[in-house]
Amino acid sequence: MSAVLWNGADAARATGAQALGAAWQATGVSIDSRTCQPGDLFVAITGPNFDGHDFVAAAFAKGAVAAMVHRPAASFGAERPLLVVEETLGALVRLGLAGRARSSARFLGVTGSVGKTGTKEALRLVLSTQSECFATAGSLNNHWGVPLSLARLPLAAEIGVFELGMNHAGELGPLSRMVRPDLAIITTIEAVHLEFFASLEAIADAKAEIFEGMGPGGTAILNRDNDQFERLAAAARGHGLSRIVGFGEHPGAEARLIDSRLEANGSRVSADIMGRRVDYRLGAPGRHWVQNSLAVLAAVAALGLDLGLAAGALGTLSPPKGRGQRRRIALPSGGSFELIDESYNASPAAVRAALAVLAKAEPGSSGRRIAVLGDMRELGPEGPRLHAELAAPVATAKVDLVLSCGPLMQGLAAALPPGRRGAHAADSQSLVPAVLAAIRAGDVVLVKGSLGTRMAPIVDALLRLEAATPPARAANGN
Repeated sequence: MSAVLWNGADAARATGAQALGAAWQATGVSIDSRTCQPGDLFVAITGPNFDGHDFVAAAFAKGAVAAMVHRPAASFGAERPLLVVEETLGALVRLGLAGRARSSARFLGVTGSVGKTGTKEALRLVLSTQSECFATAGSLNNHWGVPLSLARLPLAAEIGVFELGMNHAGELGPLSRMVRPDLAIITTIEAVHLEFFASLEAIADAKAEIFEGMGPGGTAILNRDNDQFERLAAAARGHGLSRIVGFGEHPGAEARLIDSRLEANGSRVSADIMGRRVDYRLGAPGRHWVQNSLAVLAAVAALGLDLGLAAGALGTLSPPKGRGQRRRIALPSGGSFELIDESYNASPAAVRAALAVLAKAEPGSSGRRIAVLGDMRELGPEGPRLHAELAAPVATAKVDLVLSCGPLMQGLAAALPPGRRGAHAADSQSLVPAVLAAIRAGDVVLVKGSLGTRMAPIVDALLRLEAATPPARAANGN
């Protein structure tokens, strides 16, 4: 049975709400009626394209024990347990701050241009082997996701891992001041959100806002191989942080890569972590996972936990959904292909990393490496050039065929030699028929694009191929 997170009296006190209806106890907090669970407190957030108040009845039907609202209580029935507030997002923030204030856990904040969610999930994995560890679900890293996650923080948690995101200057600081991390990881600074920033230095300054919520005893774990390391380290020192740890291949890195062997389904890694040699297998493939695993082990060492136990746990690491998750899919015509699902988001650095993983993949007999790529968003005037420049890593990865969608990916299509150039479409939905027609047994297929490009329909269409495959053929595989 799940532990109680909030009761009506405590939640009302934390948020300044008027409590109506019967007493209640909540084991969770939800802002989405579609995923609301029995025992949840449902918070009716009003957004630009929706109003959670329209779904209060649906949340109660799913088993919510109470709802936080700012519409008149009569709208939801007098018998319903309600917390009536002036504005629900502000009340959710207050609930999250109360969750943070009552916790005795140590808090970790994770940000960076790429690799935030994967690093957060790796931390969840390794820390859960030796502590009561809570981590944010999915990518709940913005102005409503962070307070929601804080409100969900169990009383028994010993460590809390929070992903903090932004795409404009001034957004990360308030999130950091909510979480107040004891330790912060910045994975890297790359050409992401260039539409909103004049330079990489400006991106680094915005990411450095994570230090604003930290005290002088805090630890900053920074990418020593990144050109912005010194700028970030100076910012950390400027906020009074007492400990700065670098990770990477740089000779001065305290969490230093000694050697790695990249394989199709993982990597073998040797590293020096704070003066101790650690040899481990990493379950997720790709050079970027190796790099971020150093940050994870640096955090473990900084927390004073068991480094060997944490390194051993990394062997079971697998990429999250949409961020490198792999699946073998049977074809209705016989045989199968491998899908690398990178559909959640994309940036120049992330696409290059994904192509490097594709390069290590091993197609079957007569199979090919196929990249299905959608537009990378928020790159501003540099967008066309950055898309066209992907032709070089496509060639290096020995990709046999590229199918693309979106106006910016036309630049890549034009830069590719005819032998590698597949279909191009205006959007992902229009590209689906060409992708389905191109796949054959033995192929390895990478799907990647920015969230706004909506590459998930292509992944869904590929997954449906297996549903259409007769059981006997699916069992034969290959």
